[in-house]
Amino acid sequence: MPQIFFTYEQQVEKLLLEKNLCIPDRKSAMETLEQIGYYSLISGYKEPFKHASSGKYLYGVTFEELVALYYFDEELRTLFLKYILHIERHIKSVTSYHFCEKYGAGKQAYLNPDNYSLTQKSTAEVHKLVSSLQKTISLPSRYAYMNHHANKYGNIPLWVAMNAMTFGQVSKIHQYIPNDIQSKISQKFPHVTERSLHQFITVLARCRNVCAHGERLFSFRIRETIPDTTLHKKLEISQHSGQYMMGKQDLFSVVIALYYLIKKEEFEQFKCKLSELFIHIVQNCPHLSEEQLYRTMGFPRNWSDITLLS
Repeated sequence: MPQIFFTYEQQVEKLLLEKNLCIPDRKSAMETLEQIGYYSLISGYKEPFKHASSGKYLYGVTFEELVALYYFDEELRTLFLKYILHIERHIKSVTSYHFCEKYGAGKQAYLNPDNYSLTQKSTAEVHKLVSSLQKTISLPSRYAYMNHHANKYGNIPLWVAMNAMTFGQVSKIHQYIPNDIQSKISQKFPHVTERSLHQFITVLARCRNVCAHGERLFSFRIRETIPDTTLHKKLEISQHSGQYMMGKQDLFSVVIALYYLIKKEEFEQFKCKLSELFIHIVQNCPHLSEEQLYRTMGFPRNWSDITLLS
């Protein structure tokens, strides 16, 4: 069945009559739909407010509650992205330092597949990685600093190229660099092994992409998983699967990664701001309980106690 075009006024009527959503101020609602878009707002944030069986909104749910959840998610993305970027910068810095320490500063070093761990399983992926790095530093570049280094020095060292690389590329570099370099990098993060660090980076890179592209974050889920940590011992285990019910492939898993990878004072700042966001959204959404919000986000109710810094 083809999609049908609806004017903003028709969109509001549809929400009122077909979905039983309360819209006290129609003019304001139409302005909001113009600014955000029906799909981004309604399709993205309706689920916590609806009956699963009928598809209609819970009695008394207002348009403003969906808007509040939308802006909560926007602030959530801003908060998580801020601290993920701190980690990304740190990882990029120490990776380029220790790679160049071993192989030198020339671009031929990081473009040489032999300088990565080549196995029967990894060879194709390493060549794919090197190809993507070559494209990143191809000239002319949209980055002035890349053109400058290429023209003046005839070389784009890894510590310069890192600025143009995605966190996903850096994650792949970390995955395939030799173990001795991985070990040196992981030593910068107490209580984190080489394998654990790579798993943390992978999950953070996924979350970063969601934040950077304005996708819905509060219901974040991924296929990848973070390793078991001392924090997980405080979490509930499913009686059916024997696996942790939270903190492995959800947004709380990102919180755990931040716990281990950013400075203590930064993590306290992050927790404080996150707590404020939780309080604010529950106050502005009478039909969204704190328990439901935590469950949707993959957070245990005592998440703040679990992440107390020792």
